Amino acid sequence: MPEDKIEIENINTPGRTNRVDRAKYDAMRDALLAVLPGEAPGLPVADAKEALLPRLPDVLFPQGKTAGWWLKAVQLDLEAKGVVKRAPRKPVHLYKQGPI
Repeated sequence: MPEDKIEIENINTPGRTNRVDRAKYDAMRDALLAVLPGEAPGLPVADAKEALLPRLPDVLFPQGKTAGWWLKAVQLDLEAKGVVKRAPRKPVHLYKQGPI
């Protein structure tokens, strides 16, 4: 069913989209936005992942499987949409900005 998929963008490849599972995308997006602060410098990606893992439904992410891939996919999509920003520091730090 088409509504089971969602098109996502990637800030690194403008104009290109991928179709992914909507339930996993929505669960990861909600978990990521719940843990990210609203201002720079934000959270390092590793800390964000650790904080959001308990928020993911086990039925979609058993024992956190594939969470790293989904975190990156959602991060790059939300960056492309201007919802999440990277702070200018290493390692990558993320924070919320813009419309959610």
